[in-house]
Amino acid sequence: MERVKMAEAESLETAAEHERILREIESTDTACIGPTLRSVYDGEEHGRFMEKLETRIRNHDREIEKMCNFHYQGFVDSITELLKVRGEAQKLKNQVTDTNRKLQHEGKELVIAMEELKQCRLQQRNISATVDKLMLCLPVLEMYSKLRDQMKTKRHYPALKTLEHLEHTYLPQVSHYRFCKVMVDNIPKLREEIKDVSMSDLKDFLESIRKHSDKIGETAMKQAQQQRNLDNIILQQPRIGSKRKSKKEAYTIFDTEIESTSPKSEQDSGILDVEDEEDDEEVPGAQDLVDFSPVYRCLHIYSVLGARETFENYYRKQRRKQARLVLQPPSNMHETLDGYRKYFNQIVGFFVVEDHILHTTQGLVNRAYIDELWEMALSKTIAALRTHSSYCSDPNLVLDLKNLIVLFADTLQVYGFPVNQLFDMLLEIRDQYSETLLKKWSGIFRNILDSDNYSPIPVTSEEMYKKVIGQFPFQDAELEKQPFPKKFPFSEFVPKVYNQIKEFIYACLKFSEDLHLSSTEVDDMIRKSTNLLLTRTLSNSLQNVIKRKNIGLTELVQIIINTTHLEKSCKYLEEFITNITNVLPETVHTTKLYGTTTFKDARHAAEEEIYTNLNQKIDQFLQLADYDWMTGDLGSKASDYLVDLIAFLRSTFAVFTHLPGKVAQTACMSACKHLATSLMQLLLEAEVRQLTLGALQQFNLDVRECEQFARSGPVPGFQEDTLQLAFIDLRQLLDLFIQWDWSTYLADYGQPTCKYLRVNPVTALTLLEKISREMKDTSRKNNMFAQFRKNERDKQKLIDTVAKQLRGLISSHHS
Repeated sequence: MERVKMAEAESLETAAEHERILREIESTDTACIGPTLRSVYDGEEHGRFMEKLETRIRNHDREIEKMCNFHYQGFVDSITELLKVRGEAQKLKNQVTDTNRKLQHEGKELVIAMEELKQCRLQQRNISATVDKLMLCLPVLEMYSKLRDQMKTKRHYPALKTLEHLEHTYLPQVSHYRFCKVMVDNIPKLREEIKDVSMSDLKDFLESIRKHSDKIGETAMKQAQQQRNLDNIILQQPRIGSKRKSKKEAYTIFDTEIESTSPKSEQDSGILDVEDEEDDEEVPGAQDLVDFSPVYRCLHIYSVLGARETFENYYRKQRRKQARLVLQPPSNMHETLDGYRKYFNQIVGFFVVEDHILHTTQGLVNRAYIDELWEMALSKTIAALRTHSSYCSDPNLVLDLKNLIVLFADTLQVYGFPVNQLFDMLLEIRDQYSETLLKKWSGIFRNILDSDNYSPIPVTSEEMYKKVIGQFPFQDAELEKQPFPKKFPFSEFVPKVYNQIKEFIYACLKFSEDLHLSSTEVDDMIRKSTNLLLTRTLSNSLQNVIKRKNIGLTELVQIIINTTHLEKSCKYLEEFITNITNVLPETVHTTKLYGTTTFKDARHAAEEEIYTNLNQKIDQFLQLADYDWMTGDLGSKASDYLVDLIAFLRSTFAVFTHLPGKVAQTACMSACKHLATSLMQLLLEAEVRQLTLGALQQFNLDVRECEQFARSGPVPGFQEDTLQLAFIDLRQLLDLFIQWDWSTYLADYGQPTCKYLRVNPVTALTLLEKISREMKDTSRKNNMFAQFRKNERDKQKLIDTVAKQLRGLISSHHS
């Protein structure tokens, strides 16, 4: 039962579902019926649904048939009425056709006229449209034509402005025309052409300023020199007047006006207005030598094109290259001052142009870039000057170079460049200048000393006397009282050397000018250089003269006198330096002159040379000595060579009257000692193995002649018998042998009161052996085959005994 109930329930649900689907099919649009049918086929009762569907279709057919049967008579009536209307419509059609044919025939001419009017109106409209379009195109073409004209006339900045207006204002209005597209395509090419042409102008400008840097620098340095001269005049003669602005002053030669052809925007985009100088005198400047407009135009063009940074980098790179070329000095720059001047002119011209660009453009170059270039230039310039100035040996050229460097520094300082390192380098060149001065004055002193006659200066009139006094500070009351003619004690080289020292001081002072040094620094520099002149240059010159081989005693004596007077003049040199530097010698850091030491050293060297020269002369006379050591004859006079020697010494010491007393006395004592020593060596030399008492007597006469010379007082100032003490050794030795006083010698030897205190046992033994050999040889010759004679044998025994005792003294002394 349950199954039957369940089957019935399911059949009812299916029937309801089929009914719903059928209603949905009836009410739904045909295009959307698919999902409904799908639901039928998805189920399992589609057979039953089809049956339902067939039943519903049959019901609808019956209803349609009923409706048609109900309206059939009305349909037939409507068809009958329609057939009647068709006939009437045909008539109407025929009438309309006839009327149309008549109308067409009658309005044929009007149609033709209307067609003609239509064509005219169309042409009129086309002409009007064409005029309108041409009115739009003509300004574009005019602007393009203007652009080409500006390009031809090389007015590139206006051309660029025209191009900008053309691109942004005119071309957008006619952008649909083909010629407009051609123009748009040409615009980048035109911009590149303008860039290329302006860059070419810039290259020409760079080449122009490279060529004119020398002239620009020369003009700037001339103006700096004129300004300095004017400042000096103002300092000397102060005057009241309006002061010019320092900035204006610095740019007097480089203020320039923008060309009238340049557009106003060109000034606005990179050119600073420069102060007018209506009241200032026009002077040739950078704008007169170089046209700066290309760089301004190129800067504006690149700025407008958005490539300003590219332009700035290119400009700076090219100027750096030019700077390196300018800073490369020529290899022969040191030969002439013009070489240095051209080198400086180029550097000044380069930086003056850069400074002008800095102050007339906005950002093309900046202060950091200028400072970097200046640092490089400063280091290279200083290195080049150090190298080339070291080759210079002419002090005048070094002085001119210093003045040129000062002018170079002052010129650049006006433009704000730091130049302290240049002045520091000038202090280095100052040392080199001092060295070249010393070399020059070395030659001057050498010529003065070589040309001097080493004789006192004779004067025959008051005028000549005052002339010498004017050249050299000398005061001598006794000389002034003497009548003319008279002589100064010194020779001509004294005033000449004194004046040359003053000239040297003047030369040193010239270098210190314009170096911004204090008076103390200038004074210290002059004193140090003068000390070098005195202690090195003049001292060496004097030493060379003194050590000259052919120098005579007279010349040496005169040199001593001259150096004495030069030594006294040192205080006047001190006063001279004080007067020109205005620095008192009592100042704490003031350097003292070493002239006194220099002249003392020269005088001492001359004195030593006199002593040496005298001894050499004595040796030359002694070489003429020809003693016959074996003679038995007793002489009656001194040897000829010794007489000549004594005469020479007397005449020589007579010249020493002007020398200081101690010098003459020392020379005389030295000569006597050397003579005594040489005579002693002559007597004891090993080659003389034998000598007779007769030869000893002759030698005694020569010594007596020497003693007589010493007693005569050839040089005043010696105490009594002081000079004779030089011959005391010879005298005691000769007295011992001539008097044969051996008993006294041997008995008193070693006692302070010994008569022969200065006789050395070794010397006595040497001389005794020479006499002994002679006696033995003589006895052998006289008694070839016999015994010695008694007195000779006794004497020989005595000699042997004395010799033995002398050997004993010698051995005891050594022990």
